[in-house]
Amino acid sequence: MRIAKGNTTNTVSMSKEAMKKRIKAVRRQLIGKKIDCLIVTKPANVTYTTGFMGDDSWAVISNRAVYLLTDSRYTEQAQKECVGCRIIRRTNSLAEAVAKLLKQLKSVRTVCVEKSTSVAAFEALKKHIKLRLKTTAGIIESVRRTKDSSEVAVIKAAASISARALRQTLRYIKPGVTENELAGMLDFQIRKLGATNSFDTIVAFGPNASRPHHQPSKRRLKKRDTVLIDFGARYKGYCSDITRSFAVGRPTRFFERVYDAVQQAQAAAIKMIKAGAEIQQVDAAAREVISKSDLPVYGHGTGHGFGLEIHELPFLKADGKGKLRAGEVLTIEPGVYIPGKLGVRIEDDFLVTDTGCRILTHNCPHSPLLLHLR
Repeated sequence: MRIAKGNTTNTVSMSKEAMKKRIKAVRRQLIGKKIDCLIVTKPANVTYTTGFMGDDSWAVISNRAVYLLTDSRYTEQAQKECVGCRIIRRTNSLAEAVAKLLKQLKSVRTVCVEKSTSVAAFEALKKHIKLRLKTTAGIIESVRRTKDSSEVAVIKAAASISARALRQTLRYIKPGVTENELAGMLDFQIRKLGATNSFDTIVAFGPNASRPHHQPSKRRLKKRDTVLIDFGARYKGYCSDITRSFAVGRPTRFFERVYDAVQQAQAAAIKMIKAGAEIQQVDAAAREVISKSDLPVYGHGTGHGFGLEIHELPFLKADGKGKLRAGEVLTIEPGVYIPGKLGVRIEDDFLVTDTGCRILTHNCPHSPLLLHLR
């Protein structure tokens, strides 16, 4: 097992100093829970604590060092991406590599692995590790919940890429194009701008938009139709998440009414955002507008945090607990869905501040009438 220092000159999106702060915050959590060593298996958490963006690798965090366990496929990549951690090139299974490392860490007595670890991986760890092994949850996620300035900058860049990609795609929204084709065109524009997709792009025409997670189909756009696009770019590991709804041709009065209600619902929730705001109250503000408009209230959450993953803490929903914190990045995405008729959702990304919020998607096309955007 070979150990090498990570190269800090080419990182995901953070400096060595920023990484030190992250690890210090994680260690405070470990000390509070009396954990000597944490085995990190969740890919987003591995990235967060090491800077490594590859696959099939784990991190180990002790009270003295952070280790990345990877193999020859990723060694060169790890040396370029990892920030302030030690790289271990394994030649056997991840569980065996962890066990070998722990034998060298004489002061370690209490070992925990993330609860999200698969049963098979947990059983393999129990087989090879002689120390008592426990599971724990939410340690790194609780630190990831608030973003530092470098993370916010990258998320803002991802949102800007999304906006540019959508603008480039608008000219393809013409009668006859299929949902599949339009989704592919948007994905291509995101790639051209140096990013990848945060998730599978949703494109839904007409009544298909009543399904919040509709999968693009061969359905063709009509001369007088509606379009819902839910998409996002992933840039330097960080996501953006945007939804826009348009009318092609003259919109019906009903579409205009629904769009107006959704827009007002989003505005009501945005007005509530600030550090210390109750999550339930932010969610309720949007739902109340939809309810008073005599339209069906959406079943999903009003919004969610995001960053390295498309869904992170906090989750803005009717039974959500706790308060918003400064530095959180989240979506606000109310919608109205009427089976057989239409679906309208508007989603933007925000940074929570002490006194309110800052929109990160202000430059993304935002109008119910497609003609106005061209």
